[in-house]
Amino acid sequence: MPNPPHPPIAPVDYDVVQHGVYAKGRALPPAAVQRYMDIFADHLPERRPLTGVDLGSGTGRFTPALAEAFGGPVHGVEPAAGMRRTAEAQARHPRVRYLAGEAARIPLPDACADFVLMFLSFHHVPDRAAAAREIARVVKPGGRFILRSTFRDRIPDHWWRGFFPRSGAVEEAMFPSAAEARAIFEAAGFSTLESVQLEIPFEGDLNQAVERLRLRAVSTFEHMTDAELENGFAQIDAALAAGTIERKPTYGDFIVFARR
Repeated sequence: MPNPPHPPIAPVDYDVVQHGVYAKGRALPPAAVQRYMDIFADHLPERRPLTGVDLGSGTGRFTPALAEAFGGPVHGVEPAAGMRRTAEAQARHPRVRYLAGEAARIPLPDACADFVLMFLSFHHVPDRAAAAREIARVVKPGGRFILRSTFRDRIPDHWWRGFFPRSGAVEEAMFPSAAEARAIFEAAGFSTLESVQLEIPFEGDLNQAVERLRLRAVSTFEHMTDAELENGFAQIDAALAAGTIERKPTYGDFIVFARR
């Protein structure tokens, strides 16, 4: 039997790494968070309130904004205790609660959610088919599932990509293709409504962007060697001093599904 083209990649344990730096390393300015809320609103029912699930909510980067935008309640479901502790301390909201759970084990009743959002967390799920079935269980008929993910066939060209040459290959092993993701969720009871590619502008000050990246709150970096990372950051420092880093936008993908 031939070897698979993209062998499995070890999961990242966010209780060991990342939870202490993720909120700062992956922070977005309020305008960027609001831009996502506006995009999501284009694909969700107009009525309010909407009950939502932020699946893989991490440190609560989007959870309070989802409650504000769509009325709530919003349940942030996150497996890593360290990430939940940060969310509970730094991302409180009266219509948000954070729950211990994971994509294949969501601690909520059947057909309770008008929408589920997974924002750059699907690649951490070990059993994607089981997760799709569980998401289908909690979404109401006619409800929406929004999958914001990188896809293997559409690896984004981040401003830092060239400083870490193997990062693209790492991400090809981490992420499914868009077609694979659609097939998984369609088999679980969803219909694909739309695949969307959005431009993500370069946000804020370049020096601050470098400092956030230096926190290594990017799961791709967990699959690279210390030598690769040290060399990449040394090159970034030299390019920053020379003023040769390109402030360029990148692109991100999401797929909108409807529960049949």
